[in-house]
Amino acid sequence: MVEHSNGAEEKKSLNFIEQIVEKDLKGGKNDSKVQTRFPPEPNGYLHIGHAKAICLDFGIAAAYGGVCNLRFDDTNPTKEDVEYVEAIKEDILWLGYRWGNEYYASDYFQQLWDFAVNLIKEGKAYIDEQTSEQIAAQKGTPTQPGTDSPYRNRPMEESLELFRRMNTGEIAEGAMVLRAKIDMASPNMHFRDPIIYRVVNHPHHRTGTTWKAYPMYDFAHGQSDFFEGVTHSLCTLEFVPHRPLYDLFVDWVKEGKDLDDHRPHQYEFNKLNLTYTLMSKRNLLTLVKEGLVSGWDDPRMPTICGFRRRGYSPESIHKFIDKIGYTTYEAQNEYELLESAVREDLNLRATRVSAVINPVKLIITNYPEGTTEELEAVNNPENPDEGSHFVTFARELWMEREDFMEDAPKKYFRMTPGQEVRLKNAYIVKCTGCKKNDAGEVIEVYCEYDPHTKSGMPDANRKVKGTLHWVSVNHCVEAEVRLYDRLWKVENPREELATLQETTGCTMLDAMKQAINPASLNVLPHCYIEPFVTDMKPLSYLQFQRIGYFNIDPDSTPEKPVFNRTVGLKDTWGKINK
Repeated sequence: MVEHSNGAEEKKSLNFIEQIVEKDLKGGKNDSKVQTRFPPEPNGYLHIGHAKAICLDFGIAAAYGGVCNLRFDDTNPTKEDVEYVEAIKEDILWLGYRWGNEYYASDYFQQLWDFAVNLIKEGKAYIDEQTSEQIAAQKGTPTQPGTDSPYRNRPMEESLELFRRMNTGEIAEGAMVLRAKIDMASPNMHFRDPIIYRVVNHPHHRTGTTWKAYPMYDFAHGQSDFFEGVTHSLCTLEFVPHRPLYDLFVDWVKEGKDLDDHRPHQYEFNKLNLTYTLMSKRNLLTLVKEGLVSGWDDPRMPTICGFRRRGYSPESIHKFIDKIGYTTYEAQNEYELLESAVREDLNLRATRVSAVINPVKLIITNYPEGTTEELEAVNNPENPDEGSHFVTFARELWMEREDFMEDAPKKYFRMTPGQEVRLKNAYIVKCTGCKKNDAGEVIEVYCEYDPHTKSGMPDANRKVKGTLHWVSVNHCVEAEVRLYDRLWKVENPREELATLQETTGCTMLDAMKQAINPASLNVLPHCYIEPFVTDMKPLSYLQFQRIGYFNIDPDSTPEKPVFNRTVGLKDTWGKINK
């Protein structure tokens, strides 16, 4: 988000929301102030799609000297929990934002109730005792008008009494609803007498059992914006047809006030659609409850806490959202674009370390036994101020099994008999052979070093085509490395799940089990890493040299470090799957 207030220099073109805000400010609307809100429902953990909305809601307020409030849409007590409230706040703070005020839709339950009572008295609402199926059947179609409910002209006094009873516990769930009386022939289906209150006999996480009748989202949302003084109510594109209803309810609740220049306006932007990703909170909850992932913060999940645990930085998410931008048309974003933003960011901040994740022993046969050397390694070549640390070099090392080939092709530039390579930060060595077990597996690789080629020596500039990383066998720590990949096998998992259910008749859960990528997690329990990392805090950003970007998992201990692969050094998935 670009800062525009106080004469700050504009660094890039404005998106369409910023253009609207600037026009409103120049026109003096809302007394030339900006107030936004981020209104999540606390029925699950936030995902990457919410991050896009967060960056817009909070970014617009910050850019124009306004305020963004956090308001929890807690109108459905059966699905909401304090756990989700706290997790949402943690994620917003991690992304780098602070809200002006913390509100809840439940703060307005009395005001919304009083408003609904007034609508009944004014003949603008009535109690309907039909089933949800009957109400849906009477709605009509976009090209055919609906039919009136038999209760549409119910006496006002009768509706008032039934509405009161809806909140006493006398009325069963689904037995009756309160509907706004608008226009059953409207071309906008949302105007065809929408339900604005229903009975929910479940304790609320804040109000307990005080309320039994709860407002619907469309009824609570615009009024909450109005009560709080929101100027720009930013939503995703599926709310475009809801906007006229939003405006109507604001007109009804204005209580005689002149709203021409002082009213909330709803504006819609495209949601974040990402390949190989499923972002429905309902489906994410299924993954968690059925144990298909380890929890909401499983690094394969598209949740903000999942990305955090995987090793994404807040800045990388901001970078990705800046790349895709905000428009008024839907688009499918490539997962590779997200990963490229992560690489760009982590390249600047990750500490470089040596780790071997598929080890085989390398013995330097002409290196003196019992001798060790402390070699300097730069922490981050992108930021010299981060300094350096020392790694121990010795006769016996661990190297990557993939870096050795006994019978190599001509253009193989790693370890193979008769060929020279450089050991990073150390010496040039020449491979002399290997040892195998009875099964024919290589268990040791042998080489000889040239003592005049240590990094920094005059002969160190001798050209070799391969550089390999390593750790000392006796000066390393055993670690568990978790290699994470995409959770779903297919580019469009939502479409795949629907197809599987339709063609096989299986449940959603069984479809998920079929569509999950079996290679989405590979745990390597016997890896080796230099001990330099054992003092680092969980979630520290690392680059395992020549392997990829990793971070320290919260499960990690000094005795048994655990590392999560964040992303590879290069995009290999896109090349394989295109």
